[in-house]
Amino acid sequence: MLTKRYILAGLASLVLAGCAHLAPVSQPAAPGRFAPEIAHFADLDRATPPAPCRYLFVGSSSIRFWSSLATDMAPYSVINRGFGGSTIADVNGYFDQVVTPYRPRAIFFYAGENDLWAKAPPRQVVADFRTFMALKRQKLGATKVYFISLKPSKQRFAQFAEQSWVNRRIRTMAALHGDLGYVDVVPVMLEAGQPKDIFIADGLHMVPAGYGLWTSAVRPVLEAEAKAGRKCEA
Repeated sequence: MLTKRYILAGLASLVLAGCAHLAPVSQPAAPGRFAPEIAHFADLDRATPPAPCRYLFVGSSSIRFWSSLATDMAPYSVINRGFGGSTIADVNGYFDQVVTPYRPRAIFFYAGENDLWAKAPPRQVVADFRTFMALKRQKLGATKVYFISLKPSKQRFAQFAEQSWVNRRIRTMAALHGDLGYVDVVPVMLEAGQPKDIFIADGLHMVPAGYGLWTSAVRPVLEAEAKAGRKCEA
């Protein structure tokens, strides 16, 4: 009995030690910072209420500036709710404005890159994405989420190791959870280990050719999701 008690105590201490390394959930850096963009989304929805069960693309400026998204994914119906400069915490903060109302068939998610650039620890980025998934499960049930891997850009290539760490953790999560998938855009964006010449002058946002590479990685996943015939949580 004494030995058993020591074993249990040891296991408890290991659990507590593991918990000590978990990052707390972060808050949006500046609540209200994106109010004009969120209000614009609401105006669009009032003018033309979107039908449920479309494919939702949500996240930061890499989604926002995907101007050819509707054409690239046709004939599948998509909604673009990217808002520039946003972090995962920002997406979480506006979840009921940019995700919940659309009752999407599936969600394609891109955020986390700005978090690292703002010096958020990689563990924090993963913790905030876990919060996104928790919100999704609470409000949209089994709706599938596809995490688009953090992209290698010229401006932020010094953070490639941190991005890769986050990507690996999310890929592992996807292997364990049926409502999460992972779309890897990294291989198509690299050449000889360096970012391809697919960026505008800021070295961060992509030219149309860059989105062509994203389409080559994302569209087959969307098509497979459509063929799976998964029911929409509408």
